[in-house]
Amino acid sequence: MRRKATAEGKRRAFFNARFFLLVAVIALALLWTATRPRLAVIAEDGLLASCPADAGTEFSTRFIHSVQKTPVEEFFAVNNARDGFVLLRTRYRSFGVGLPFLPTDGSFRREGDAFVMDGMNRPLPEIQFRPGLSTDLKITLPDEEILLADRVPIGSLVRVAILPRWRLWTNLW
Repeated sequence: MRRKATAEGKRRAFFNARFFLLVAVIALALLWTATRPRLAVIAEDGLLASCPADAGTEFSTRFIHSVQKTPVEEFFAVNNARDGFVLLRTRYRSFGVGLPFLPTDGSFRREGDAFVMDGMNRPLPEIQFRPGLSTDLKITLPDEEILLADRVPIGSLVRVAILPRWRLWTNLW
C-alpha cells in the first residue's frame, strides 16, 4: 500500500510541475505581448489605429497648409529606443510660414515640382494634431491610411504616440 501511495504522489508531483511550467510559459508569453510597443493614433474618444512600433518603422502625414493652401507631407520614423519619433523629411510645394528652409533644418533639394527638406532628424516624444477645416489631414501607417476629417471632429486633439500594448487593451492612453 505504501508503494502505491508513493507512485501516486510522484505522478501528482510530476503533473503539478508540468502544470506550473505551462502556466509560467503562458504568463511570460502574455507579459511579453502586453509590453510590446505600439505606434498608436489616438483621438479624444478612443483609439483610431495602431501598428507595431519597431525601430525605424516609417509613417507619414499629409495636409493642406493653412496659409499656402498647398500640400505638405512629413515623414517620420520610430526612434531606436522605441519611445518616440524622428522627423526625417518634409516635402512641400511652396515656401511660407512654418515650412523649413534654413540650412540648420536639414538638406534642401528640389524634387520635380516639390521642395524637400531631408535629414531633419528632429526628435519628438509624441506628435499632436488638431485637424482644421479644409486641411485634409491624413496619417499613413505601414498598413493603414487614416483621413482624420472622416474620423474626428474639426479641432479635436489627435495624438500619435508609442505605448505598450497593455495600455491599448485597457484604454489607458
